[in-house]
Amino acid sequence: MKETAYLLQAALISAWWLGLATSPGFFNAFQFAGIPPVSFWAFFAPDVLLITTLSVVRAYHKNSAVELVVLGAFAYATLYCCNATALTLSGYLPTGLMTLGLFYNAFLCFNEALFRSSSTGLAWNATKTLVQIACIWILALAVVPYVILDAFNSEITPSLGAPTVVGCALFLCCSLLGLTSSFFLVRDGDGTPLPLDQTNHLVASGPYQCVRNPMAIAGIGQGIAISIVFQSVLILVYSLLGAFVWHLVVRPFEEQDMLKRFGDSYQSYRQRVPCWLPRFRKNAG
Repeated sequence: MKETAYLLQAALISAWWLGLATSPGFFNAFQFAGIPPVSFWAFFAPDVLLITTLSVVRAYHKNSAVELVVLGAFAYATLYCCNATALTLSGYLPTGLMTLGLFYNAFLCFNEALFRSSSTGLAWNATKTLVQIACIWILALAVVPYVILDAFNSEITPSLGAPTVVGCALFLCCSLLGLTSSFFLVRDGDGTPLPLDQTNHLVASGPYQCVRNPMAIAGIGQGIAISIVFQSVLILVYSLLGAFVWHLVVRPFEEQDMLKRFGDSYQSYRQRVPCWLPRFRKNAG
């Protein structure tokens, strides 16, 4: 699992630097006001050596020390970007991207400690779930799309027309799916959707009768809906890339944890219910 995650990281960083080198518009979207572009290129060698190359090394050789070096490199770059943003009031896209990379590597290093079951009651789990949903939706579906559109000088105000209607309808349907899935996790799972506060029981009711990951489908659908509303290829890429990373990196760790906790019950459930394409029939058990 980690091998795939680190290879994916190396590939994405390589593609990012290629985009910076070949597209002036792409390069400009990642700049800080008042900081010369040459300062940006000063990070090329450290980035390639300490993150990209070591990610490839870690993909083929299991070594926790290498993981921590990569995490440290991301931490340094992230702090630099945060400080640059604070000083220039710009560069929100590179700072956000580096922060996501930092969280990504922290997850790879400490994923076992991040999967914990909830120890609170129904009412408190419901409250925490609503707070989690609000925070994630604001960040992933409002802040990030805005930063992307602003960085590439795209139109931020959607125009009235068929794309907006279709996008809004899709967004509402996906939001309802996400809220419904959360309800069943809280009610039947005795926990919340967040891995840090996860369910104590295997949930196979509601949308989980038809597909194993309805909340992931809902989140990806919401992102695609926003891309339709703003007619933005960049937001579509952001949404599909999120789905790609979730499927290849997050999902295997989550399924491994569930198999460890629920054993044969989860194995049987995984064999009956598909991961992405819903099967609209009631499953026994």
